[in-house]
Amino acid sequence: MSRILAAILGGSAGAVALVGLIIVLIRFLARSRNAARTSETGSSDPSIQVGRHVGIELSLRDARRFEMAELALATNDFSDKNLIAEGKFGEVYKGMLHNGMFVAIKKRHGAPSQDFVDEVHYLSSIRHRNLVTLLGYCQENNLQFLIFDYIPNGSVSSHLYGTEQRSAERLEFKIRLAIALGAAKGLSHLHSITPRLIHKNFKTSNVLVDENFIAKVADAGLHNVIGRSSVSESSSRATTDEIFLAPEVKEFRQFSEKSDVYSFGVFLLELVSGQKATDAPVSNPNYTLVDWIQSNPKKNDIGSIMDPRLGKKSFTEEGMCEVMHLIVQCVGYSSERRPVMSYVVMELERILEKEMNLTTVMGEGSPTVTLGSQLFKATK
Repeated sequence: MSRILAAILGGSAGAVALVGLIIVLIRFLARSRNAARTSETGSSDPSIQVGRHVGIELSLRDARRFEMAELALATNDFSDKNLIAEGKFGEVYKGMLHNGMFVAIKKRHGAPSQDFVDEVHYLSSIRHRNLVTLLGYCQENNLQFLIFDYIPNGSVSSHLYGTEQRSAERLEFKIRLAIALGAAKGLSHLHSITPRLIHKNFKTSNVLVDENFIAKVADAGLHNVIGRSSVSESSSRATTDEIFLAPEVKEFRQFSEKSDVYSFGVFLLELVSGQKATDAPVSNPNYTLVDWIQSNPKKNDIGSIMDPRLGKKSFTEEGMCEVMHLIVQCVGYSSERRPVMSYVVMELERILEKEMNLTTVMGEGSPTVTLGSQLFKATK
């Protein structure tokens, strides 16, 4: 009996020891994992490398907190030579971190805010091929900073109608379609996530292109970081920003996926015409381009607003008409009748695929197609 009792006690002691060993091992692994996680993304040490360029993905909880000293060093103390733009958030600087990574740094005056930090954590978790990545933030000395991936080829607007830094240039129709498709995919992704994210400030200058002309939508969700900003009343000649706003936004401040669709339609119109949407078409100087397309949805006078730099044999009449029809749908007055972004993506994919097939150099026996040059022929 004593031997049986001893065996039971011995077995119990062994089990307790085994359980204790397992607990110690679990705690050790947890600490190791937390330490590795902190060293990769959570540390404010400027020597820590972050971002997809170095193979580390930031998670919802791990937006990088940069030190102001590091940002000052990256921009040569925010030199005017590194100032590349000014937007609603503030000044935008190009910077290079110590590891050689280029970043775009937005800077503005603002008191420290936990809401600002929370919003940055959320936005930095949203990743997509057609969205500019928010890498992190900084709050020091009553200044707020947002740090983004730097997109080297500038905005679509600078390629279409030029800026002081970049002259206007020719982009053939298929490239413009590919840019539109990428931007549409970026917006569609924002509308598909939970909770959904409305851009609220989509415009041509907020669509950037990388070295391969892949579109990247910038400033997604930045409207929420800035807070409620006033929308000026519309005038007979709308300002550049106002013209991208849907009627329900101007009148009632009702932002939705459909107001983003309206803004995308204006962007697509600028992409096809090569002009600012506030410009007037040659056929009617009293209208903006948006007024013209809204009041003439069935008018077959496409040639009067087409970008003359488009190669006349680089697109088909059918493809151009389909794009114009899509624009008309997007900028409709009724938000309910506008398509959703996923539909816009499908339509652009279809049109682009067809244009790629029909306007590529064709060999013997290829079908004859009506090219875009037909749009510019004088009617008898």
